[in-house]
Amino acid sequence: MGATCVKLEPPAPAGSATGASGDPMGLYNRTAFDVLHRGIRLLVADLKTEKGQRALQRELAKADILLTSFRPSALKKLGLEWKVLHKQYPTLSQVAMVGAPGARAEEPGHDLTYLAENGLVNGLELPPTLYADMGGSLMASEAVLQAVLMQKRGKSCYFEVALSAAAAYLALPRNWGLTQAGAAVGGGHAGYRVYACKNGRVAVAALEPHFARALCATAQVPYINVLTMLSTQTHQAIATYLEGMTREALDALARDKDIPLFTLQA
Repeated sequence: MGATCVKLEPPAPAGSATGASGDPMGLYNRTAFDVLHRGIRLLVADLKTEKGQRALQRELAKADILLTSFRPSALKKLGLEWKVLHKQYPTLSQVAMVGAPGARAEEPGHDLTYLAENGLVNGLELPPTLYADMGGSLMASEAVLQAVLMQKRGKSCYFEVALSAAAAYLALPRNWGLTQAGAAVGGGHAGYRVYACKNGRVAVAALEPHFARALCATAQVPYINVLTMLSTQTHQAIATYLEGMTREALDALARDKDIPLFTLQA
């Protein structure tokens, strides 16, 4: 969004290849690392040394916002506590990313534990993506923008962004009951489900009345009102219709009839 971003990384582990990163993500998945660091200037600085601290202070003197991802105790050891920073650099703002908020910020955890805590892990399968991490990154971006607005009013500020809070935010539809089994977007609405088709699956999202009406007309199901979509008969009729359709036919149907659906392999 037009910002100049500088990241200070720890030195790469001894014996690493030339150009290796001190960020473990560089070892876990280099593609992800490269995408996440596109346009960012990377500097190496061991913050536990005097040389590293000098490099940090040089950057802080030029910065508007410091983004950190340490536990509070680690921030204190590195001299990055908000009280200390605010005194040294009155115009600097800080966005501190932590695992859990407040008193729980010292607890160890990761994306998986925060999702589990908020009821977003089913069975023994790992979630298909890193929801808390990705949601937390958006919250951090929002906090940075808020800090910029506050700075324009002459006020520096401190924000804490917790990944567990990001997971809790993503879990709100579930907690409200919207996505619980049998609820409107939990399988109770015949127009909002994943069905089997002739050569795969189809995710149907005909939730609004005009989409539901188009789906029913196509499947030759009488549509009276929204309650039609909650009946067992409607579910069965639409399931039977879709089972006889190929993915290719359904893709064409979506275009021709303006029905929100997406076909998937089996």
